[in-house]
Amino acid sequence: MPRIDELLKNAVEQLVSSDTALLDAEVLLAFVINKQRSYLRAFPEFEPDEKVTHEFSRLIARRTSGEPVAYLTGKRDFWSLSLKVTSDTLIPRPDTELLVEATLALLPEIKSTPITISDLGTGSGAIALSLASECPHCQITATDLSVAALEVAKVNAATHQLENIIFVHSNWCSAFTQPQRFDIIVSNPPYIRSDDPHMQSAELACEPEFALTSGEDGLDAIRLITQQAKEFLNTNGWLLIEHGYDQGEAVQQLFHDNGFGQIETRQDLAGNDRICIGIKS
Repeated sequence: MPRIDELLKNAVEQLVSSDTALLDAEVLLAFVINKQRSYLRAFPEFEPDEKVTHEFSRLIARRTSGEPVAYLTGKRDFWSLSLKVTSDTLIPRPDTELLVEATLALLPEIKSTPITISDLGTGSGAIALSLASECPHCQITATDLSVAALEVAKVNAATHQLENIIFVHSNWCSAFTQPQRFDIIVSNPPYIRSDDPHMQSAELACEPEFALTSGEDGLDAIRLITQQAKEFLNTNGWLLIEHGYDQGEAVQQLFHDNGFGQIETRQDLAGNDRICIGIKS
């Protein structure tokens, strides 16, 4: 039987078109043998059995066709949590952790007890569950239009034993009723233009399109959220939204048009505009 180092070498050769070929191969092999990636480097001479070798080859073939690693393993790490993901949910990106950081930084300014937060379009629950784990005194409401996505988020909440969160089937704020109010509303909505050529990539084609694209300019969802959120925020409540790298000025204008103040754009790890923050005054 082939050794671990031989399996990885062959897999990397098959994944030549991937910028993360070695990482992909290591993650998938570690998943199949149920070990940490460090094991692969510590024991390169180990020979997995035929069943493992066959399953690894099957996953590499699927990865070669463009299927994301997170869907192949059924999980993705985000913040401090390992989350279940399926083809019904967007795969959480590292840049979205900026929303969690920015939200946590606002908590000392909020005097209400408990602090109320809503995560609109929660998907796998990445943002909501990260906040729930870091802020046990917060009460979090997570919404999504996809019932299937909400089921995945509920499983993740149960896995991590997070009880300070409820899940609501809703198109952004549509299921909320007066006088419901939140101290913070946060969202990573779809913001890719419907004709964006990146949507033709094999990996994005695997993810739910409704969680990625939002109209001709990519701003349909953000437009709706900025309009709705002001009705369900407390005075001095905050709105935080992730957006595309080239949408910073446009999103700031939407915040301004809907009466938000102290508007600020924050950059991601690559230095691109990524989230907009504003306060309801």
